[in-house]
Amino acid sequence: MINKIVKTMAEAMEGIKDGSTVLIGGFGAVGQPALLIEGLIEQGASDLTIVANNAGTGRAGLARLMELGRVKKIICSFPRSAGSVVFEELFKAGKIELEIVPQGTLAERMRAAGAGIPAFYTATAVGTKLAAGKPVQEFDGRSYVMERALPGDVALVEAWRADRWGNLTYRSSGRNFNPVVATAAKLTIAQSQHIEELGELDPEIVVTPGIYVKRVIHLPYGDPKS
Repeated sequence: MINKIVKTMAEAMEGIKDGSTVLIGGFGAVGQPALLIEGLIEQGASDLTIVANNAGTGRAGLARLMELGRVKKIICSFPRSAGSVVFEELFKAGKIELEIVPQGTLAERMRAAGAGIPAFYTATAVGTKLAAGKPVQEFDGRSYVMERALPGDVALVEAWRADRWGNLTYRSSGRNFNPVVATAAKLTIAQSQHIEELGELDPEIVVTPGIYVKRVIHLPYGDPKS
């Protein structure tokens, strides 16, 4: 019987190794798997490469993971935002590496990884420092820069509803990066507000099929089901 639901955070985080590339869903705090990030902090893996939309805020969650010295590199679109104090401190001190990727390109690099596409061409960043060292090709009179797929060892995802097979749905704007993150890693772990019985999720509303998900943990918070 397939049952991907784990009972404890320790089970959810089991096997995450030092040096892993960790993809994190969310757009800022919206749709971010905050409780899984806390679990990763407790789990202890270090020397991590983090891929996320931004570089955290305040001194909790992702920012706390960085403050503890557990992140060697962050790949993101918005390293500086309101409250990104920890990243700025670490970057100025030369204690963290940064790779800036335009937001649409970041999403497409992860989507490509999930689809088995090793690289693609985009007009975004042509002629800028972000294109330095990357192949450029002309198609129909316009230049495009080649971007490589961005796979992860681990993906942390926030879902709204899930079942024991790992099928996931998302709530409104909480969907954001989570579906592409979920497909792009060897080990996808989802925290879900609600756990449903098999058959209760209409297949037409399942966004992430369970084939991509290895572990689900029920972490209810916030609003009741609506």
